Amino acid sequence: MYTHRKQIVTAGLPAGEAKKAMIMVHGRGASAVSILTLKDHLQLDGYAIFAPQATEHSWYPYSFMAPVSNNQPALDSALEVISSLVEDIKQQGIAQENIYFLGFSQGACLTLEYVSRNAGKYGGVIAFTGGLIGEKLIDENYKGDFDQTTVLITTGDPDPHVPVSRVNETVSLLEKLNANVTKEIYKGRQHTISGAELDLANKLLE
Repeated sequence: MYTHRKQIVTAGLPAGEAKKAMIMVHGRGASAVSILTLKDHLQLDGYAIFAPQATEHSWYPYSFMAPVSNNQPALDSALEVISSLVEDIKQQGIAQENIYFLGFSQGACLTLEYVSRNAGKYGGVIAFTGGLIGEKLIDENYKGDFDQTTVLITTGDPDPHVPVSRVNETVSLLEKLNANVTKEIYKGRQHTISGAELDLANKLLE
């Protein structure tokens, strides 16, 4: 649980043949293989697709709203898996502005935490039901300039794991870092990914 080995499942084109890359980050209790099934619902023709696998199917042990120290060292290890994967993709010839991210639930939280700590121009970020990590958000942890990277954040209201208040805090922090954020909140939606959310994701991918 505390250190993640770098295990990556791939789909789509080989990186050497692709112009764009998508990193898909699974939620707690799920797997790289399960999150990759979303590719059948998304416009990812021509993409190299990468899905890292968390050790024991969880990126960090406690709620994302727990103090960050409670989720260490697992959280730092998980962020390092994403960072290392991004570097690998760049070395294979895909520019950062053509790297996209998608995460669900715990994977959405990890995705948002990684990109906000390393703000820059990316292809786009899709966070299905997630927010930035920690009991309180510490502005100094987040730096860089998204240069108007499009970020989609969706959630249910209420959601059993992700309070809407944290989604709103996350949006305002992303906007401070110059992200172009779309937020959608679905009243009464279960902790899942709806067809409407996939439609919004496909608009971003266009």
